[in-house]
Amino acid sequence: MIVREIKSDELNELLFLYTHLHESGVPEDSEHMKRTWEIICSDENHHIIVCEADGKLVSSCVCVIIPNLTRNIRPYAFVENVVTHADHRGKGYATACLNYAKDLAVKAGCYKMMLLTGSKSAGTLSFYKKAGYNCTDKTAFIQWL
Repeated sequence: MIVREIKSDELNELLFLYTHLHESGVPEDSEHMKRTWEIICSDENHHIIVCEADGKLVSSCVCVIIPNLTRNIRPYAFVENVVTHADHRGKGYATACLNYAKDLAVKAGCYKMMLLTGSKSAGTLSFYKKAGYNCTDKTAFIQWL
């Protein structure tokens, strides 16, 4: 198992992995897609972490470090798009990605990490609790646009 940040030429592998998250298919290759990928790759605060096993991307998460003017001007981290290929779940790959994200947040001086999930599955919620997240300190609200 290798945990690292994604390489710019691995977009297609990542998009396929996202079909195990909530996407119904891989989006069409478009100029908008290319521009978005370029923006992500050039943003030093936007980290796409991947876990590679047997030469394939099997798990990933996104960690964005957000500059902040409160808490002694310390940033915070937001984790999103945690996914593991269905054939590779339960092997510690997503945990390794989350640990890598935590290391990035600590190195950046973040005072907290936040993660949202749409899952109501007891197994998924237990997984996040074991990874160190809690669901009691804050209340999350979402407004879909």
